[in-house]
Amino acid sequence: MSDTIRPAINFKEKALELLPEGASFESCLTCGLCSSGCPASGIENMDPRKFIRMAMLGMDKELSTTPWVWCCTLCKRCQHVCPMNIDISQLVFFARSNWPQEEKPSGIVRSCQLIRSTDSTSAMGLPPEDFVFVVQDVLEEVRVTQPAFKNLQAPMDKKGAFFFVNQNSREPMNEPDEMVPLWKIFDLVGADWTYSSKGWAAENFCMFSGDEEAWYEVIKKRVEAVKALGCKVWLNTECGHSYYTMWNALHRFGMEADFKLESLITYYARWIREGKLPVNSKWNRHNITFTVQDPCMIVRKAYGESIAEDMRFVVKSLVGEENFIDMQPNRSANYCCGGGGGFLQAGMTEHRRTYGKRKFDQIATTGAAYVLTPCHNCHSQMEDIGHFYGGNYGVVHFWTLICLSLGILGENERTYLGPDLLALID
Repeated sequence: MSDTIRPAINFKEKALELLPEGASFESCLTCGLCSSGCPASGIENMDPRKFIRMAMLGMDKELSTTPWVWCCTLCKRCQHVCPMNIDISQLVFFARSNWPQEEKPSGIVRSCQLIRSTDSTSAMGLPPEDFVFVVQDVLEEVRVTQPAFKNLQAPMDKKGAFFFVNQNSREPMNEPDEMVPLWKIFDLVGADWTYSSKGWAAENFCMFSGDEEAWYEVIKKRVEAVKALGCKVWLNTECGHSYYTMWNALHRFGMEADFKLESLITYYARWIREGKLPVNSKWNRHNITFTVQDPCMIVRKAYGESIAEDMRFVVKSLVGEENFIDMQPNRSANYCCGGGGGFLQAGMTEHRRTYGKRKFDQIATTGAAYVLTPCHNCHSQMEDIGHFYGGNYGVVHFWTLICLSLGILGENERTYLGPDLLALID
C-alpha cells in the first residue's frame, strides 16, 4: 500500500447517515449476525461487524486502506440478516470510491476502461461493428447447418421491437455458439426482439470500481440506445449484476427511462405457464439431479422472492420436481458465491476461493450433479471453486437446459453438458 494521500472519509458520519430510523449502533455491535452470515468474514482479518466497530471508533485511515473492501462482494446478505437493516455494503462502496485509481484492482479498472472505450459498453472492448459481424456470422452458420432453423432471426437495430435484449460479452467474444439457444427460444415463443449495435453489452464493472461518474456514463449510453430504438422492455438475459447496475443507477442518478426493466427468468416462467415453451422433464430419464444458485444481484438485491420462485418453477419444469434439490439456505437468504462485486476481475484468487468455500460446501451437500444459474459471474465462480475443491458437479445455463428439453440443442451448443447429459441427447 502506497502513502498516497486520500480524501478523508468520515466513516462514522456515513454510517450514521445510513442508519435506519429507530436503529442503534450500540445494539448493532453486540449482534454479529452480519459476520456469521458473511463468507468474507475473516479474510484480511476483517468482517462486517468489525468494519462497523472501526467506523464508530473513527478508524478512517484503516477502513480507507484495507484490501477487504475488494473481497466484500457487496451482496447485501449482511443487511438481509440484520435486525436493523443496516446497509454495510454502502460503506464498503464509499471506501472503494476513495481508493486512488492506480491502486484499485487493475482487472476491475481495466474492465471499466474497456466498457467506456466503445459504444458497445462491452467490458471486453468488443466494438459495435465486431458484435454485428459475430452475430451475423453465427446466425448464418446455424441456418446452414441446422435445417430446422433455416429461417432463424437475430435482429439488429430493429426499431419498435418490444424487447431490447442485452448480451454478456463473454458469448460474442469467447463462446458465440452460446447465443444460439437464446435465439431459438425467442423464435419458438414468437418474441418481438432486437439486439442493438450500441449499448448491447450487459456487464458494468464501473459500479464495482466505485467510480460513480463512469457508472453513470455507461448507463446513460444504454438508456439512450434503448430510447433510440423505441423498445418497450430492456430485457436482461442470464447475467446477474447487469440488471442491478441498470436498475440501481436509474434510481440513484434520477435518470428517466420510458421503458421497463425485466429479467428473462420471469419470461421463461411466463412462457412455460402459457404453453409457449412446451418444456417437460421426460428427457431426464436417468433422474439426474440439479440445484439452483440464486444470484444476489437479481434476487436479494432486486426482485426478491418472486424471481426466486420463478427460477424454481422453471427448474422443476425442466428436470422434474423429484430431481431438484434446493441449497440451504436459499432464495434471498442464499450465500453469495464470491464471483460478484468484481471479485473475479480483482486478481485476488486465493481470497476469492476462500470466500467461495462456503458456496462449494452448500453445493456439495445437495449432492446435485449440476447447478443452474442465470448469472455469468456465478457460473464462472462455481466452475472454478468446483475444480479447485474437487467437486463433481457441472454448471449450466438455463437456455441450454431449455433447448435440451425441447430437443433443439445444436452440437456446438453443448459446452457445459457432462457425459451423463450428452448421453440423453438422441
